[in-house]
Amino acid sequence: MKMKPRITHRFKVTPKAAAKLQEELKCRLETGRPLEFDEVGLVAGADVSYLRGDERMFAAVSVFTYPDMEPVESRWGSTPVGFPYIPGLLAFREAPALLSVLRRLACEPDVILIDGHGVAHPRGFGIASHIGVLLGVPTVGVAKSVLVGEYVMPARRAGSRAPLVYNGETVGLAVRTRDGVKPVFVSVGNLIDLESAARITLSCCGRYRQPEPIRAAHRLSNVARAGRA
Repeated sequence: MKMKPRITHRFKVTPKAAAKLQEELKCRLETGRPLEFDEVGLVAGADVSYLRGDERMFAAVSVFTYPDMEPVESRWGSTPVGFPYIPGLLAFREAPALLSVLRRLACEPDVILIDGHGVAHPRGFGIASHIGVLLGVPTVGVAKSVLVGEYVMPARRAGSRAPLVYNGETVGLAVRTRDGVKPVFVSVGNLIDLESAARITLSCCGRYRQPEPIRAAHRLSNVARAGRA
């Protein structure tokens, strides 16, 4: 088991205790570190899908070579849903399943792209930050919608970006990954800076809106949920 958490805590807690844990763990964040791209060989994407009625969730992780974007390894797992859906507390619902799958990887990704938010979060500690702190690895939040903050729509050309601003601070970027498609919302998870987070996200995108590792994980979680994996 290569991806072993360096920090552990209980996830089955009250919402009040969960918010307090976020505030405590936030002190361990490192958000201004430029990524050494020449040292990145593997990038993982992580996503979760749910069975109808939210009785079970299906977490998946797909690992690709970087920068070639060749598939290396994919894993998935199913666990009961153990925490209610509460905006801002997604990590307590989904992180246990994702951590379980990440622990079973044979390889060790250098960066993890997570379908969710990092510091673009009401308490500055979304699921991408949470997993990054627990594992001690660089993570990036790549979300399809905004949780907090305001932005001006970036130009239509791929690679265009605009600041996502919350309480007067830039907490992320609206990034156009394909010409004319809706932007994704990139934020720092842990052990990376915002410019590096945007660059790694864009360089992992091909013909689609989402980075290929997240897209592959999304497909796998849906296949698993349908019972075809």
